[in-house]
Amino acid sequence: QVQLVESGGGLGQAGGSLRLSCAASGNIFSINTMGWYRQAPGKQRDLVAAITSGDSTNYADSVKGRFTISRDNAKNTAYLQMNSLKPEDTAVYYCNAEVTYYGGNGRSYYSRYWGQGTQVTVSS
Repeated sequence: QVQLVESGGGLGQAGGSLRLSCAASGNIFSINTMGWYRQAPGKQRDLVAAITSGDSTNYADSVKGRFTISRDNAKNTAYLQMNSLKPEDTAVYYCNAEVTYYGGNGRSYYSRYWGQGTQVTVSS
């Protein structure tokens, strides 16, 4: 019923910038919190940044002051602006969204969805 599609990953240089996008589509009624997580090889998936429908944000300590999360509610899209990149930012980045959507029977449902992930590689 709902899909999240990430884009914008790739290769960046230390000190450089990349911008990720996450677009949600489907029978969406509303989206509460949207977030970005990342998972490096051999490590667990950790929260990077999250933003509520009221634009309250929180960040992992490791990215505070460097990354900025934002969203465009009209487009059901979240963004992650990543500045001052470091090699340790290398990971697969996943978008997550808490979505209320319309079911085929006229009712609404709530679920969390994940994107397919986008690779970010930062060279030193």
